[in-house]
Amino acid sequence: EGRKEGAHTGFRGRHHLSQSGGFMMTEPSTTFQPPTETSLNYSYTNNGNVCFRDNFTEMSINSVILLICLSGLVGNGIVLWFLSFHIKRTLFTVYILNLGVADVGFLLFLAVSLTIDMMNNLFCFILEWRPFLLLFLFAYNSSLYLLTVISIERCLSVLFPIWCRCHRPKHLSAIVCSLLWVLSSLLIGLMHYFCVLNRTEKCPITIISMHVLNFLLFIPIMVLSNLILSIKVRCSSLQRQPGKLYAIILLTVLFFLAFAVPFSFQSFVLHFNYSFLPTPICLMLASVNSSINPVIYFLVGSYRKRRFRGSIKVALQRVFEEKADTRKDGETDRIDTLEMAT
Repeated sequence: EGRKEGAHTGFRGRHHLSQSGGFMMTEPSTTFQPPTETSLNYSYTNNGNVCFRDNFTEMSINSVILLICLSGLVGNGIVLWFLSFHIKRTLFTVYILNLGVADVGFLLFLAVSLTIDMMNNLFCFILEWRPFLLLFLFAYNSSLYLLTVISIERCLSVLFPIWCRCHRPKHLSAIVCSLLWVLSSLLIGLMHYFCVLNRTEKCPITIISMHVLNFLLFIPIMVLSNLILSIKVRCSSLQRQPGKLYAIILLTVLFFLAFAVPFSFQSFVLHFNYSFLPTPICLMLASVNSSINPVIYFLVGSYRKRRFRGSIKVALQRVFEEKADTRKDGETDRIDTLEMAT
């Protein structure tokens, strides 16, 4: 059962919102929270009385999230480097590459937002962090849409392998990724127009419509695709062992549902003055989700014969290169040994 939260959801800023665009805060201080019509309101007045607040818990949580973001940026950066220059490009590596870019964007914009908010609280700076709310929400939506399409693609490749192998357009992955980035840009552009530039009554409608699209279309399709994929793979597991790519997609989706969806749900229920979880916890979980994928890739790719072995490059090749699925274990072991030696 949700609880009333009002304006105080953690990560308090020192700015005050004044009445503007038909929206007005009921509490004196704003909060660092997922975008709502009030958090996107740029009209505020400065009050130095709330500067230099000593909030050890708040600063500690901020610091933990920043460390997670920095670790995730390093991990995703390594994955992007190998996928861009050292791994053979396949239809799925195109999706994974774009997913990595979305995760990097989310972590980067979240880290910048938290850093600015902390500086504002500690040193009474007048720095805007609200633009980054839109930017990391843009990256979050892109990650959700890309993961949904990855699930659909993998499900279709298992259900209709001949069609996917013979009739699938060559550049479909790149085209779909481009369309998803455009969709996410369009949604954030509408939020910027209605909530920032004009601050009209259409702002809450725009934000709620985006959340409804995510919850009623993309997330259900993602779950359904992976459910069908799991059933199909389980039924055929006696004939062939599930591939590493299947494990990667399943684990990535499970982590997204467990760690990233609470952030989206929290930003939705805040519009009705309820809280599902404390916002700092939701942000921390979302940062873990965007940071965990490189770890999943490496652990799944390096796991062979009940041992974790191999370099990052070899692990990623085992996961994403299509030819790896057709090799016998002995042949793959010899190739891995040669690659590790070089």
